[in-house]
Amino acid sequence: MNKIIIAIIGLPGCGKTEVINYLMDKLKCPKVYFGDVVFDVMKEKNLEINEINERQTREKLREQYGMAAMAIKSLPKIEEQLEKQNIVLIESLYSWEEYLTLKEKFSDQLKMAAVYSSPQTRINRLKNRPKRPLTADEVNSRDKAQIENLHQAGPIAVADYTIVNEGSVEELRQQMDNILKTLNPKS
Repeated sequence: MNKIIIAIIGLPGCGKTEVINYLMDKLKCPKVYFGDVVFDVMKEKNLEINEINERQTREKLREQYGMAAMAIKSLPKIEEQLEKQNIVLIESLYSWEEYLTLKEKFSDQLKMAAVYSSPQTRINRLKNRPKRPLTADEVNSRDKAQIENLHQAGPIAVADYTIVNEGSVEELRQQMDNILKTLNPKS
């Protein structure tokens, strides 16, 4: 079986975490979380984990490596996991540049699954989440920043699969199961 990398992408509140957790459990495969790049650097520098240090570290990484920083710094982890597993999940791929970096390195092994939910559905979810709830204005501001500053629309637009998450968790999982049938993954 060919090795497959599945990147789950989408705007905040669309259901990416639900999809990632479902796939990890169902396929018994690991994920590479791009956000770990920031936390790893902070740990190396003994920085306290807080919003200010996270933002400054993220910005410094992007100054040094460009908008593909998280993908570039995650390549060794992805390759290490691919040596052990047939499937590796990617969480928190945002930028067009990150997508291009992975596409250049992994070509047809990379599959992109975009999770879509309407803005109102995402607002309702995010205002009610237990950790870091957001207001409608905060959601709209974050969407704008992620699309304009992180170039997040590109990867979503070229995704191999689109999952519309407007219903139940069971419906979301059924859509993922249908996608998996086309990939025929076995971890």
